[in-house]
Amino acid sequence: MKIIVLKTAAIAATLAAAGALAAQTVPDDNQETPSTGLDLPSNLQIFGKVDPNVRKPTAIVNDTVITGTDVDQRVAMILALNQYKPSPEELDRLKLQVLRGLIDETLQIQEAKSREITVTPAEIDQSLARVARNFKQTPTQFAAYLRSVGSSDRSLRRQIEGELAWNRLLRSRVAPFINVGDEEVKSILDRLKASQGVEEYHLKEIYLSTTPERQQEVFANGQKMIQQMRQGAPFEYFAANFSEASTRAKQGDLGWIRLATLPDSLQAAATQLDIGQIAGPIEVPGGFSILYLVDKRKIGMPDPRDARLNLRQLSIKFPAGTTEAQATQRTSAFAAAIQGIRGCGDVTKVAADIGAEVVDNDSVTIRQLPPQLQDILLKLQVGQATPPFGSPQDGVRTLVLCGRDDPQTAAMPDPEQVQAQLEEQRVNLRAQRMLRDLRRDAVVEYR
Repeated sequence: MKIIVLKTAAIAATLAAAGALAAQTVPDDNQETPSTGLDLPSNLQIFGKVDPNVRKPTAIVNDTVITGTDVDQRVAMILALNQYKPSPEELDRLKLQVLRGLIDETLQIQEAKSREITVTPAEIDQSLARVARNFKQTPTQFAAYLRSVGSSDRSLRRQIEGELAWNRLLRSRVAPFINVGDEEVKSILDRLKASQGVEEYHLKEIYLSTTPERQQEVFANGQKMIQQMRQGAPFEYFAANFSEASTRAKQGDLGWIRLATLPDSLQAAATQLDIGQIAGPIEVPGGFSILYLVDKRKIGMPDPRDARLNLRQLSIKFPAGTTEAQATQRTSAFAAAIQGIRGCGDVTKVAADIGAEVVDNDSVTIRQLPPQLQDILLKLQVGQATPPFGSPQDGVRTLVLCGRDDPQTAAMPDPEQVQAQLEEQRVNLRAQRMLRDLRRDAVVEYR
């Protein structure tokens, strides 16, 4: 949603963590509010048992009312799209984060309107339709789904409006004044060439600050998060809603980095990780970090995981009501059948014999696949199949390798790409400062 700063071009991915617009409050942003600064009173009515049909104001932001229903519907959307059920304590923290996010969202929309920047209903409709298509639904079907989980398309439409308005404001008021010199670009390209062959890591991080008296409590909270992630909860959900680092708006994504730029404790932990693994909680200055290794590569060198594959997938689904014994029996028969596959030309016949569905894909790279499958496919020969994989809900499937185009060279970024990346970084930094100033000047009344 990015997991939660909505990027219009990738808004469906944003929905995976649709509440990540929630930003941590900067303690010194507002010296004119009560001693809690921009933080919220601990006794907000939102944490009680509120009738969802009774709309009560939770906060008033420059005369714009944010209701308890607004918060509840956004929380419901986040949880449904993440398919995650939090503990009562986590739910309270998530509600607080979402309220903060709605306040920021309101400030962004208000600032855009004050600059005569508006988003039309038609533009919101187009974005919502793209989101629905990513979930293989019509806008009407998707709206019905949101209502069924306790949310509404109104909540999503407002989030879309906030994202579009803020991005438009940045493009008109910030981006034109960002300058990146040719010498800066050349310097970066020269460093990349000099670093050819150096290993880089694509990491995501959750940072949890602490004080000496809370150290054990925060460490235990980090352990609970890791346990839940290993049971299937998305890393991005925790990064977007509980991390206290600036990367929370990007699902904790640190991007491609060299380990030398990290504290020693994080360097040591990252070197022990395989792709797809989690490490932590790791003690760092001021708190603890949890790391997730997305990928790794060597700068400027071809990577086998960039090989483009020609695959045929065979899959069978289990009918509703299938018992565990029946699923095991069907999976065993499926495994025996795929062992007899003699090249991709044999796939159609085998699929017909066992009642399997066949799907072809000739444009996927190894690194786009789940980490468990990457290592298997790196070792497969053309014509061979992976072991069966799947779940009782989704059925089982196998991938047959029909062809592989290995990467010959690793292209260095061109000057335009480097310049665009630098400009984006500076626009994001200026955007953070603008939002900080809006928070400082806002009149926010909590009810």
